[in-house]
Amino acid sequence: MNSIFLVSLIFVGISFLVSATLKSKFSKYSLVPLLNGLTGKEIAEKMLRDNGIYDVRVVSVEGSLTDHYNPANKTVNLSSDVYYGNSISAAAVAAHECGHAVQHKTAYAWLSMRSNLVPVVQFSSGIVQWVLLAGILMIQVFPWLLLAGIALFAATTIFSFITLPVEFDASNRALAWLNRTNIVAGKQHDQAKDALKWAAMTYVVAAIASLVTLIQYIFIFLAGRNRE
Repeated sequence: MNSIFLVSLIFVGISFLVSATLKSKFSKYSLVPLLNGLTGKEIAEKMLRDNGIYDVRVVSVEGSLTDHYNPANKTVNLSSDVYYGNSISAAAVAAHECGHAVQHKTAYAWLSMRSNLVPVVQFSSGIVQWVLLAGILMIQVFPWLLLAGIALFAATTIFSFITLPVEFDASNRALAWLNRTNIVAGKQHDQAKDALKWAAMTYVVAAIASLVTLIQYIFIFLAGRNRE
């Protein structure tokens, strides 16, 4: 159990470092203006039009790094720094989120799988910690409760891994389009690529951490069963 706890601490540390690096990269590249002066809003709208998408709105939302694409109401939601900004960071984020809109339009398989899992994950995330806690406390009396918690947690782990190809593909689409349209080129293309790489790393770490946690609960369940 001590080794499992140590692994958890290691992943907490890695997650913190990756998150801190991501924020540092985006802060750095937010100070590098685009040569053409386009804002994130303008870039997003242009990428959507270039891909034949006219039914998706680009809107501004509050917060930092809160950017996302919502397939339910077909909106590209950009934080104010990205929406109004004309930096490398703003271009990379805006294009990335539009990459998700392109995935939606083309029925990208991994995005469809991810969307189908959203209701399951929303349900499981609301109760999974309570089920797992109760399962651990009652493992000698009702071990199958912990197994149910493990099944619920497994759904979130699967969701995390399905998210990886979705995010990497959106970044690849964004970078290819940014380069093709010369919105970023040369050194600025490399900077946009670096920013998106660290954004993707947060998903990688989260997926691996979720898998490690899942394995921990499986070990707890097996250990409890062996004590019967």
